[in-house]
Amino acid sequence: MELLRIQQIEKYYGSKSSLTKALDDLSFTVEEGEFVAIMGASGSGKTTLLNCISTIDRVTAGHIFLENTDITLLRGKALNRFRREKLGFIFQDFNLLDTLTAYENISLALSIQNAKNIDESVNTVAKQLGITDVLHKYPYQMSGGQKQRVASARAIVTSPRIILADEPTGALDSKSARLLLERFRYLNIEHNATIMMVTHDSFTASYAGRVLFIKDGRLFNQITRGTDTRKQFFDKIIDVVTLLGGGE
Repeated sequence: MELLRIQQIEKYYGSKSSLTKALDDLSFTVEEGEFVAIMGASGSGKTTLLNCISTIDRVTAGHIFLENTDITLLRGKALNRFRREKLGFIFQDFNLLDTLTAYENISLALSIQNAKNIDESVNTVAKQLGITDVLHKYPYQMSGGQKQRVASARAIVTSPRIILADEPTGALDSKSARLLLERFRYLNIEHNATIMMVTHDSFTASYAGRVLFIKDGRLFNQITRGTDTRKQFFDKIIDVVTLLGGGE
């Protein structure tokens, strides 16, 4: 079932005398339960695309539909409710609140929604992401990998319709990155989580089921993993990245 539809979106920055086109007539769809990676060189428009989907930024033209709701038309309280109820965000720099424990960081989103069974929800997602032992620690007491998994738990605990991740492994060592990606894959396969992840790293992208390659704000290519092993898919990604002109 189609969950997300990007329809001929364009995004310009700057003034009339100096316009930069970050996104150029870009269109694609994402099915419910897909794990999609977005790749492209620096300045290709991949982060701009994620920002427009997350409503952090607004498109200049075109439309973005999530569950048939045109999110480019949302304003005010309706937009805030959409962000709160439909989206989960995972950032490269974690964005945890330093004065709250891991448990409190994760439960905050549920408290805002006046959710029931908060303790059960937090402990369930903590177990899924392997962070039960750090729930009562503060961010300064955690490793980078632990902080990113706490940030991921915060993003998924409200059961959002789509999880948006911007370079989630960018600040992690290779072991922590692999562990996080394996958890993403688990959530995608076992819990049908829909994940859209921006990355410049081919290894990170190889955990996804489909990779979209963006060049100069347009869709350059896309490949699907299908029955390939992760290593086989990684090799195919490298081939396209080479055609694309390299990563960041």
